[in-house]
Amino acid sequence: MGKGKITVAGIGPGCEADVTPAVAEALRGCDVVVGYKYYFRFVENFITERTECIDTGMKRERDRAQQAFELAEQGKNVCVISSGDSGIYGMAPLIWEMKRERGSGIDIEALPGISAFQKAASLLGAPVGHDFCVISLSDLMTPWELIEKRIVAAAQADFVTAVYNPKSNERYWQLYRLRELFLKVRSADTPVGYVRQAGREDEQVTVTTLGDFDPEQVDMFTVVLIGNSQSYNWGGRMITPRGYYGDDRCPAGDHAGVGQEIMTKSFRTIEGMLRHDDWPLGRKWALLHAVHTTADFEMERILYTDPGAVETLYGKFRDGVVNTIVTDVTMVSSGIRKGALERLGVSVKCYLTDERAARMAKEKGITRTQAGIRLAVGEHPDALFVFGNAPTALMELCGLIRKGEAHPAGVIAAPVGFVHVRESKQMVKPFTDIPKIIIEGRKGGSNLAATLTNAILTFDDAAQLKPGRDV
Repeated sequence: MGKGKITVAGIGPGCEADVTPAVAEALRGCDVVVGYKYYFRFVENFITERTECIDTGMKRERDRAQQAFELAEQGKNVCVISSGDSGIYGMAPLIWEMKRERGSGIDIEALPGISAFQKAASLLGAPVGHDFCVISLSDLMTPWELIEKRIVAAAQADFVTAVYNPKSNERYWQLYRLRELFLKVRSADTPVGYVRQAGREDEQVTVTTLGDFDPEQVDMFTVVLIGNSQSYNWGGRMITPRGYYGDDRCPAGDHAGVGQEIMTKSFRTIEGMLRHDDWPLGRKWALLHAVHTTADFEMERILYTDPGAVETLYGKFRDGVVNTIVTDVTMVSSGIRKGALERLGVSVKCYLTDERAARMAKEKGITRTQAGIRLAVGEHPDALFVFGNAPTALMELCGLIRKGEAHPAGVIAAPVGFVHVRESKQMVKPFTDIPKIIIEGRKGGSNLAATLTNAILTFDDAAQLKPGRDV
């Protein structure tokens, strides 16, 4: 009796046209085909009348593998069929492990097939144009704790992610959890595509977003693909660029330069590292800007915002109620994004270098920043006042508010230092009718004051977590 052979053949996702010539030839030339009974319908045209077919039910993989070895040891040429690619959640690993376990001398050949995620990707457009990973949500043989770690790693590493075994009658909640974990570090408008019965008669293709993705629309015959931070929806197709077109790869109106891409990744990383994930959106947006600028996660503790301060101040700029920002020093004004100012029709004033401030400071025996604030209040009493350096200037504004001479639209209080700094920030807090953002304690600085101002001016980008539009 001659020595048999086992060929493990990936038969593709379920369309005869997707069966490779090598697999078709192996099926025609074998003595026995062993496989899950549901899959025989997809290869029946490649099996000859003389071929013995042994089909089994679901979850009988070990039985199929054992039968294949027993038949091959009888000298038969056995073809074990596996849907998609036999090496991706298929029969090939089991066959090789059983060969080792049995100490078998049977020759093994694995023939690759088109995987379900590859077929789904081709129907969705080009979603796996860059680095990707594949995760199965089946916890029959893998602990859910380990699966969840892999989900988090894929989301944080910005992989395009294909999801196998997303749902079944018993496994109904895992896909909801995956979506929840991805939304912690990915934008809600990240493209998501899913294909049901890919390559088969009742094929269904859907493109949506991570925020709108409804796990109830998915079943065990569905493959889900989640894009990365560069993926986009173009005419109902998911595209993940490889980079050939540089910054021109995104469709009009969704263009992101390199600076914005880096900033977006940074914000998503910071968001995933915060101690609390339930901050109100306005405070969270300001906090992400503050941490991004300083790399100091203590900002989560020392950043104070009045309820709705960011939202309220953005609304005033958007509606044209406020059109002026006053800063204590020029370094703050230089850090406020010019593109955002132009979009909203806002001007920035700093009186520190104004000759009038120099004369007043000399005459009154006060600092030039104090004098500058007095001039600013006289000309723009209802501006947004931003402090990143001079506590005396903030104290001056507080005094003018108390006298009724100033009624600012809002105050950003971030002076830095050791003299009068903490006191100046406490002085502004009692003005409950003025929206305030404060860096508590001695920390602060011009860069912080500027970035908090930018957070206000770009609040319309907060919900999609897309910072840096004007970088």
